[in-house]
Amino acid sequence: MSERPTLDHLRAAQDRLHGVARVTPVYSSETLSRLSDRTVLLKAENLQRTGAFKIRGAYNTIAQLSAEERARGVVTASAGNHGQAVAWAAREAGIAATIVVPEAAPMAKIEAARGYGAEVELAGEGFDDAAAAARAREAETGATFVHAFDDVRVVAGQGTLGLELAGQLPTGGSTVVIPVGGGGLAAGIAIALDALRPEIRVVGVQSAACAPLAGKEPGGATIADGIAVKHPGELTSRILADLLDDVVVVDDEEISQAIVLLLERSKLVVEGAGAAPVAAILAGRVGGDGPACAILAGGNIDATTMSSVIRYGMTASGRYLVVALLIPDRPGELARIVGLIADQRANILSIQHHREGRNIGVLETEAELTLETRGEEHAQTLIRALAEGGYTVRRLR
Repeated sequence: MSERPTLDHLRAAQDRLHGVARVTPVYSSETLSRLSDRTVLLKAENLQRTGAFKIRGAYNTIAQLSAEERARGVVTASAGNHGQAVAWAAREAGIAATIVVPEAAPMAKIEAARGYGAEVELAGEGFDDAAAAARAREAETGATFVHAFDDVRVVAGQGTLGLELAGQLPTGGSTVVIPVGGGGLAAGIAIALDALRPEIRVVGVQSAACAPLAGKEPGGATIADGIAVKHPGELTSRILADLLDDVVVVDDEEISQAIVLLLERSKLVVEGAGAAPVAAILAGRVGGDGPACAILAGGNIDATTMSSVIRYGMTASGRYLVVALLIPDRPGELARIVGLIADQRANILSIQHHREGRNIGVLETEAELTLETRGEEHAQTLIRALAEGGYTVRRLR
């Protein structure tokens, strides 16, 4: 199936998904609106069944398989979320599923797919490697391949999110900001909004580490693994070239800060790809007037990654400050430093002494302090207070 999906395709998919996919809410965020100087809305697709929008396209596709195709089982390639969705939909249909994921795929996504009863294979460094391995499995076993994005049925299923948005967004001009990897979600939403709400701008967001639609060569790993697709689909690329108003790029530091803000202020757990639209809005890159609606496409982030992202995001925003102080090696000096920090109302997370392996004097020591602050302005105030206290201060992070 290579023809472009129509509004009728989307509405038929919506009927199939009734009672299966949740109609996810749209929230407003006072904090994000203040930080970006415009109304910010959040389409919380991270609250969808299986934790991401992918259930829409996967279920819509599997629901249309023939009896012969079902008997052969299904196979797919996925960075994680599509695999979970296929595993769940296959279980509901009573058919076998094999999910091929990159070797570095988050364990939360791998274990979820296994929990739904699928066989999971690890192959290669990224989505494209996993896709090649899945195609080989298809040829070897005769299993039915369920594409993650480049299929009319998948795009139509993802487009049901756009049908929901058409009725959820305020009247007048708005901008919808969508993470783009293979392009299935953005293509589906764009078709729906072009037909029902043509006044709404549609902007795609890619990670700086993998942004082919923005003309950037892949540049390594990214925390937005769900959109790290080097080659968007042929079908989806044609649709996006026609219907996307813009494509913008965000980096991992910006995505990390968005994840932390969503967790702390909106109480929403969102993975890297899902937070990319918020990062783009906060960076002022999406353009347009009026409200901006970020599609929080998924929330499947494992605990280890979340912990690292929180530390990274807090450091990038100045809320974790790491400094090295050159101090006299004498009793009471550390207590004086602690007092200076307490006067500035900062919290000490850790202190390390270094007496060896540093270019320091015989009667000196180096103290490395990790401090929790209220932000970059507070961090700068702390550094000044320590310097005014007579210490040589070197900021590490």
